[in-house]
Amino acid sequence: MSMIYPIPRSLAASERVLVANAEYATSKRVFDLLVCLAALPVVLPLACFIALAVALSSRGPVFFRQRRTGADGRKFTMLKFRTMVQNATQLKLQLMSEVASNGPDFKMLNDPRVTFVGRLLRKTSLDELPQLWNVIRGDMSLVGPRPTSFGSESYALWQTERLEVKPGLTGLWQIEKRGDIDFDERVRLDIAYLRNRSLRLDLWILLRTVPAVLEQRGAY
Repeated sequence: MSMIYPIPRSLAASERVLVANAEYATSKRVFDLLVCLAALPVVLPLACFIALAVALSSRGPVFFRQRRTGADGRKFTMLKFRTMVQNATQLKLQLMSEVASNGPDFKMLNDPRVTFVGRLLRKTSLDELPQLWNVIRGDMSLVGPRPTSFGSESYALWQTERLEVKPGLTGLWQIEKRGDIDFDERVRLDIAYLRNRSLRLDLWILLRTVPAVLEQRGAY
């Protein structure tokens, strides 16, 4: 007679967590695609208008492409409307030597590289609109930690937990303080999201993003 060995409770609990995470990931992907498709009739005309404004306001490409760090530290090409002058990357090195930065992420109030149209787009977060394509491709999600321009090697060990999920268009720190917090604070909020993520929380963050953007608090 074959022996039946009981599954340890801890193992059974782990399996339930894995199943729940897989179900959530599938539901989240369906949710992302449905929202993107529903938004297309509004987004496409607006994107065309913004593209024209960017093209007419300054020299350079309409879109800004940058390699960003996503889930599991993998790199992908993120899209944005260009908000800076053409030689922004070269000027960044000079500015980094002049401005103290807390953490590996570089942000600067009244950045001289930003164009007039770019400043308006950043205030309203409309420069992020092309990232809906990244969501459709599966590089990103609507809600999650923002992808960083630096690699996972720049992270402290505790910060790497934020790389366990796909990066998002918006997240907890965007609706709390946007650009007014340092990188460590942002990571703590990202980890808090990761540990409590659910479709209900995703929907709540998306709804809170609208007034946060309209308030323009911490946007630059």
